[in-house]
Amino acid sequence: MMTGGLSDTQPATPEIQRIADEVKPQFESKENRTCEIFKAIKYRSQVVAGVNYFIKVQVSDTDYVHLRVFEALPFENQGLKLDGIQTGKTRDDPIDYF
Repeated sequence: MMTGGLSDTQPATPEIQRIADEVKPQFESKENRTCEIFKAIKYRSQVVAGVNYFIKVQVSDTDYVHLRVFEALPFENQGLKLDGIQTGKTRDDPIDYF
């Protein structure tokens, strides 16, 4: 993958679930809701000055959201930041840049 381009869509890994879990409070605060389910399904990544993760997350039996999470370079000592949310997604919607 070249810098700036999106990776292919891949199944979520335990590391991607950890990232989703870490930004869940940011999501719930921005969306003013509490999620019983918060399961990472698929993701894409983009190498920038750090990494953007585009993650499809299941938030109910039939509702999905796409999250854009930024992970800064290690020496910057910053936590994960939820930079974007797309709601109203389905399990089959492609994950695109937003």
